[in-house]
Amino acid sequence: MTLAACASAPTPVGRMSDLELTWHQAQSAVPDMIGGGVTTISDPSRQELLASTGRKFPVVMYMHGCTGISDSDRALMRTIAKAGYVVVAPNSMARKYRPLQCASWNKQGGFNLFVFDFRQEEINFALQQIAGNPWADWDNLFIVGVSEGGLAAAHFRGGLFKARVITQWTCHGSTWVRGIDGPEDTPVLAVVRKDDPWYTSGSGKQAGDCSTFFGDKRPGSESIVLEEGQGHDVIDDPGVVSRIVDFLGRYRTAKPQPPVQRGNNDDVLPLR
Repeated sequence: MTLAACASAPTPVGRMSDLELTWHQAQSAVPDMIGGGVTTISDPSRQELLASTGRKFPVVMYMHGCTGISDSDRALMRTIAKAGYVVVAPNSMARKYRPLQCASWNKQGGFNLFVFDFRQEEINFALQQIAGNPWADWDNLFIVGVSEGGLAAAHFRGGLFKARVITQWTCHGSTWVRGIDGPEDTPVLAVVRKDDPWYTSGSGKQAGDCSTFFGDKRPGSESIVLEEGQGHDVIDDPGVVSRIVDFLGRYRTAKPQPPVQRGNNDDVLPLR
């Protein structure tokens, strides 16, 4: 008896679990040399395009903030992809039941603590989907997180990621969210604004920065506190974007690759 035929049939969208939807509606960006752009993951075309190159690409898991994937997120994803990475952003807001964890009008967060568990599930499930693809360089996995996504990136306990980027979060807060998990030899780049209103006046006064939790066992880590500017966002700062790309490149292992055979058109195709 075999279940192969059943296993190969795609799950109808209406029957997908919440977790499956976060992958099905995830967004991705690929290097310009094979199409570029940001789009969803719901079509097999882009995976086939990636596989057809015969190359393995470093992969960046991108974790969005508490209100979903923004234009600033897509811009950063595109920039990282231009540096040669495949960037995949699980869409937490695709869940059928996904309450907001934050309120922009009063800079408060932490309303539904189970959402923190949601984000860890989304990382794990996305890794499972990526794992079997011939285009994914499993030795060059990275994670970049923004705000609530930065917290998720910090708290993933596995050792698969070669380096982590935490933006728009201070690593401070209530005991159940503070700090950095994962191997102590994994380098971390953390970026936050000194006068971020979410952490100086809202969200339980989580002032500070992630360097408090680096210690002596996290070599290569760096915490950047922006002295100038206002507001929560830092990923729309060209200098910050450049530092993120440079940081990822520092820990990326270069490997010999066959030449890319570019298609006849430059249309943005989805990934599956």
